[in-house]
Amino acid sequence: MDVVELDRIAVREAARVVDLAREGDWARDTPCAGWDLRRLVAHMTGQHHGFAAAARGEGGETRFWRQRAEDGDPARAHRRAADAVLAAFAQPGAVEREFVLPELGGGFAGRTAIGFHFVDYVVHAWDVAAALGVPLWLADEVLGAAPAVARRVPTDPAGRGPGFAFAPALKIPEGAGPLEETLRLLGREPEAWPGTGV
Repeated sequence: MDVVELDRIAVREAARVVDLAREGDWARDTPCAGWDLRRLVAHMTGQHHGFAAAARGEGGETRFWRQRAEDGDPARAHRRAADAVLAAFAQPGAVEREFVLPELGGGFAGRTAIGFHFVDYVVHAWDVAAALGVPLWLADEVLGAAPAVARRVPTDPAGRGPGFAFAPALKIPEGAGPLEETLRLLGREPEAWPGTGV
């Protein structure tokens, strides 16, 4: 599978689990320290818009990366943003363009940037599933590709920790599967969130 297809699968699974949230779920804690489910989904929505802008050559404009005003239906806003980023990534030549990603410190080849988005949505799909206590359904090809991309995500401490989407990397136990490895590379402790099949 190419990275655009891998990303599409991860984004669609993230949208599926976000759509499972009900009104009483938005205040639930998530594996993102200090973020409830509403804030996590708002972050995911903003990232979709920012990456879509980057695919159009507008990633350096910070307005595209801002979390937008709540419209009362976080799942619907997220679904629309997911549709927008998938359409942007599917445009001819997207993987060859340079994407400016301010949070990661500059420009990246489109294929690399879409890879970062892909692993972001493997992890954030798991975050939402963990918060809701529901299983995550991702194909073996997706899970198998995720650790290699996770190893390429910048590890600068200035961009990891409280208030950021990823915490510092954790030790990977011997025999860890690809999803656990990916999660731990990006600072998640799957053992603290049972019920997602990790």
